[in-house]
Amino acid sequence: MNKPNRRNVSIIALAIAVPLALGGAFFASAQNGPHAKGAAAVDAARQLAADKEPGTWMSAGRTYDEQRYSPLTAIDKGNVSKLGLAWYGDIDTERGQESTPVVVDGVMYITTAWSMVKAYDARTGEKLWEYDPKVDRAVGQVACCDVVNRGVAAWKGKIYLGVLDGRLIALDGKSGKVVWSIQTTDPKQPYTITQVPRLVKGMVIIGNAGAEYTCRGYVSAYDAESGKMKWRFYTVPAAPGEPTTPELEKARKTWNGEFWKFGGGATAWDSILYDPKTNLVYFGTGNGLSWAPDIRSPGGGDNLFTASVIALNVDTGKYVWHRQLVPRDAWDYDVTNPLMTADLKIGGRMRHVLMQAPKTGFYYVWDAKTGALISAEQFAPANWATKIDLKTGRPVENPAARYGVNKAAIVYPAPLGAHNWHPMSYSPRTGLVYIPVTENNTGFEQTPPDKFKINARTYNTGTISTSAGITKLYAEPGAPPRGNVKSYLQAWDPVAGKEVWRAPNPEFGPSGTMVTASDIVFSGNWSGEFLAFDAKSGAKLWSAPTQANVVAAPSTYVIGGEQYVAILVGARGLPKGQVRTNALSANNSRLLVFKLGGTAKLPTTPSSGASTISATLNPPLFTGTNEQVIDGQGSYSRLCAGCHGAAAIADKSIPDLRYSTLLRSLPEWNNVVLEGTRANKGMASFRSLMGSREESENIFNYVISQANKDKATEEAKRSR
Repeated sequence: MNKPNRRNVSIIALAIAVPLALGGAFFASAQNGPHAKGAAAVDAARQLAADKEPGTWMSAGRTYDEQRYSPLTAIDKGNVSKLGLAWYGDIDTERGQESTPVVVDGVMYITTAWSMVKAYDARTGEKLWEYDPKVDRAVGQVACCDVVNRGVAAWKGKIYLGVLDGRLIALDGKSGKVVWSIQTTDPKQPYTITQVPRLVKGMVIIGNAGAEYTCRGYVSAYDAESGKMKWRFYTVPAAPGEPTTPELEKARKTWNGEFWKFGGGATAWDSILYDPKTNLVYFGTGNGLSWAPDIRSPGGGDNLFTASVIALNVDTGKYVWHRQLVPRDAWDYDVTNPLMTADLKIGGRMRHVLMQAPKTGFYYVWDAKTGALISAEQFAPANWATKIDLKTGRPVENPAARYGVNKAAIVYPAPLGAHNWHPMSYSPRTGLVYIPVTENNTGFEQTPPDKFKINARTYNTGTISTSAGITKLYAEPGAPPRGNVKSYLQAWDPVAGKEVWRAPNPEFGPSGTMVTASDIVFSGNWSGEFLAFDAKSGAKLWSAPTQANVVAAPSTYVIGGEQYVAILVGARGLPKGQVRTNALSANNSRLLVFKLGGTAKLPTTPSSGASTISATLNPPLFTGTNEQVIDGQGSYSRLCAGCHGAAAIADKSIPDLRYSTLLRSLPEWNNVVLEGTRANKGMASFRSLMGSREESENIFNYVISQANKDKATEEAKRSR
């Protein structure tokens, strides 16, 4: 175990332990409670009674309902301006950081990129232990959307971790040593795990990702003490002759062709929610494999259970109900996005509901017990459907959004969605849901079936994102500006089905949210800020510099009578004008913890470190051939776009290749791409996936071509 880096931990003044008022009740600090520090002593009774311990944050969503609402009120609108940095810890990876800090009895647990776990004294910032599962960096090739991890679960002295390579690991909460480890996926298949395990009734429930490759989705429950599997639910039918179930036999009737050869997709890669009131566990599923439905299921069919929300009996894993949000999905409209339950007064009576703001742009409210659709109003611009039919639950589609071979379509939202994995929150005080919304669009065409070849290590979407047909559509009058348009924090009334307020982001990019009983919403942005907003009006109340882009959601807790707010920061690149100050991380990944009167400061001295990304778009002149660009475009779409973005424009947490200094040297480019010289940073060699060295050179020239085009566009805009 490494010794704490005390240069990165500020000296905390002695806190005065004063009772904090909470709705007329009082509570003591977490350390004064009955649970041993560092024991991860969470069980069903304690998790169910989480509101009686408002100073803890025992799970990623805080409570089983996943509302990410804190009853704490010590930080309020009158004093939030006095928030200052209490302590920080540098993170030793330079990829996306998506974990929500979990705090139990004075100890904070986080995960970082590459599925590493760190435990801190939540008051002082002293690192207590850390664990590295030593994921083979080559797994990053099949991690569709970066090598991220969204957090841990605590249960009866153990910390549970889903690992990128498909392992599920139980760690000792005090030492970080492995208690047990199991492989939840076939290691021969390109499965990955980035989600938070859910601990329910002594079971660990976990899903997986990989629907762009050759994976078949499923969710499993394991005994929390032994790791023995209790049940498993598959989300698409099996190959002929393999074991099946009644619900999968019915689902098979919605598929055509030999879809099982592709795996089928429909992975459950993020939200899993347990509802004690119904004894159901809910989860959403992702896209089918391929994205293009005419390839995966020629001749039609809804393709169950892709793009669906599914409810199971938590004790048995047996099917109870499902709702397919996007029948025959063609646009990567995963509905794995955060789910939450709540009690809402609808039509004059209280309803216990399940809610979701998925990629599609429509906000869904269902009866939590039966799945009956209550409402589905549009919360963001969408042209793929005009509305949701409340009787059938099916979207009323826009036929023009359906693409095909040599038939282009502009569709919004784009595959990243109006709302993706970034956590939303709900306040029972305001009755509002706080959603990180993005507005974006993309072009689609289908790959000709005779040119579609399955490769288990690359994207198999069956789509084309750049073509003459797509370019022509974007040139037509009234066409939207291509790509990412804008993003904002939205307050949504789920009963009235309407937006109440929005707070625009200066730079495009979503960030997770948290809301407190003092009517404050906390969220970060891609301008290098952590902010507090008035939950009722959206007025900005406070901000602090993060020196990094922020995608994760915060949490809050109490120790020694003081309320703290914690956020993990770090995503693709750096905010505009920001220099690197973390010697361990090129994107300034850090854990930041704030409190009233905090006086710690982030370093401002630039830190050196090898980086292949420049701060400005300044590519070398294009010297390749048109043939290289055309061939490179196809290879880039197949091998690179999943991480580095369509049309070479990064929209996730991987670096934007248009800014890469490697574009000035083909040998250096090949050293990275083919020889794996940055494998320790997560960019493993792609030699085995490329047909030849020529393919690497074609991609190199395609990226240079795109970078020069985009630079010219930027210069033209500035000259107007």
